[in-house]
Amino acid sequence: MNSQDLRKKFLDFFVKKGHKTIPAASLIPENDPSVLFTTAGVQQFKRYYQHPEEALSSKIVTVQPCFRTSDIDEVGDNTHLTFFEMLGNFSFNDYFKEKAVDLAIEFLTKELNLKLADLEFYIFGGDKEAPRDDESERILKARKITRIKEGNRNNNFWGPTGDEGPCGPTIDIYSNGIEIWSLVFNEYYKNPDGSYRPLETKGVDTGMGLERMLVVLNGLTNVYETDVFVDVIKKIEKITKHSYKDKLRSFRRISDHYRSSIALINAGIRPGKNERESVLRIILRVVFVEINNIISTYKEKKQYENELERAKDILRNTRFLDISSEITSLFDDCDKEIQDVVNLEYLIYQRMFGSGVAYLEKNINKEMITGREIYEGRGTFGLDINGVIELWKTLKKPFSPNIESETKKAQKEHQEISRAGIGMFKGGLVSGGNQETKYHSATHLLLAALRQTLGDGVHQKGSNITAERLRFDFSYPEKLTPEQIRQVEDLVNEKIKEDLPVKMEEMSLEDAKNCGAIGEFGHKYGYKVKVYSMGDFSKEICGGPHVERTGVLGHFKTIKEESSSSGVRRIKAVLE
Repeated sequence: MNSQDLRKKFLDFFVKKGHKTIPAASLIPENDPSVLFTTAGVQQFKRYYQHPEEALSSKIVTVQPCFRTSDIDEVGDNTHLTFFEMLGNFSFNDYFKEKAVDLAIEFLTKELNLKLADLEFYIFGGDKEAPRDDESERILKARKITRIKEGNRNNNFWGPTGDEGPCGPTIDIYSNGIEIWSLVFNEYYKNPDGSYRPLETKGVDTGMGLERMLVVLNGLTNVYETDVFVDVIKKIEKITKHSYKDKLRSFRRISDHYRSSIALINAGIRPGKNERESVLRIILRVVFVEINNIISTYKEKKQYENELERAKDILRNTRFLDISSEITSLFDDCDKEIQDVVNLEYLIYQRMFGSGVAYLEKNINKEMITGREIYEGRGTFGLDINGVIELWKTLKKPFSPNIESETKKAQKEHQEISRAGIGMFKGGLVSGGNQETKYHSATHLLLAALRQTLGDGVHQKGSNITAERLRFDFSYPEKLTPEQIRQVEDLVNEKIKEDLPVKMEEMSLEDAKNCGAIGEFGHKYGYKVKVYSMGDFSKEICGGPHVERTGVLGHFKTIKEESSSSGVRRIKAVLE
């Protein structure tokens, strides 16, 4: 069975069971600042578990593209991917555990012809925060299922996405050691303080990994043998003139990140320095590095005076090939916009090679390299972790005895900084408001002022809020003149002085568009959205938070206007 057949079979089955098909959400979550990307099919529906009356149907089915970086270092093994598709069926205060189990069993055994006796079912074993899921065990045993095992919170308790939200125990279904389907029973709500309370309305959220299920159905050994990867792997073989079997891990990383980068670019993301942009930049650079590594073959041909000179020569021969034609060939079946983004990023990467050499020169004289130095090399210069490690091994230099924990600690600190930078805000109007709330509200005035000054072709491309300043990226082809900057600044301050009321309304996406609300990033919004209006000056679809009146914002002052990436400008500003 190929991927197209499996998608269709899944949708058709649940439609026959009374579910409504809903289009996939964007990879950039709407009205959910708790995460950078859409990591699960449930994200666009989280609100419905508390407010089922708002859903288009009490039973929904989707095929949702997802992007996760939590297992990015595992990409290259048999099952882990950054970009994948999740098949899911959802119930909002409709059916619950018993019906969800029956639907899953029927689909697996009747539609996919899997043998029930070959499947393993894991339930939540309970802990100090939530009880053992005895109900699921009873339901499974009543259906003559005997291969039932207990799992812990890490494996059999899902959610929430972010710090709060619906969550609950799961039944995870395995076939031949591969997890193929997770049935999530949303019966709790995790509060911001970490406590749990029972949900008044129960719900079901399931996720079946498309690629993993294809492995099971076709008797394969890994996801890269499925039809979603076959063509790109053949292309990589042709480009690099190497066999997939000889360079398994590199081919797998390239093919996964190839799919991921196309998906992120199509979602409106461009390589850059802020949160989502940096993720795209990193995965593209992994593609560049891996193709370089496959094509280049370094052989020592001379004696070196010292290890530093030898290391620099290794670096030049293994990292500095011009693979622009290979990169162009890899993406030649994509549309021109994607090709332009990738080719520009490759040119930028080439210019960074000198910085990479300087970084390694600085550290190569050390007797020992630490995990932090390895991680910094990856993040700052796009050198992949394994590339730095392999070079160090070649030099027969020792690693810090705590290399693994140091690298993980550096990675965790980076992730925490990124999460803090994105502004984990909850929606709503805040009387007075803290500085982050004020800066978030100010971005709405800034966008409206930019559009009024520069034209309606201006669109938001990203933002970063701290307690000290705002950073706002927007589409515009050229540097702003001092006069344009002054006009924008004056207009924002004029609207602050007018002390405009800030009003929030929840409405359907169609109504939001009809009333002239702006929605950025090319989102595919959910059915219900929040629209924030600041007088008649600004009207945007947004998740909040916002002040109640613009008069509390103070004085808006631009401190810098610069380029962010090709066709994108950046303004940094403060409120005084």
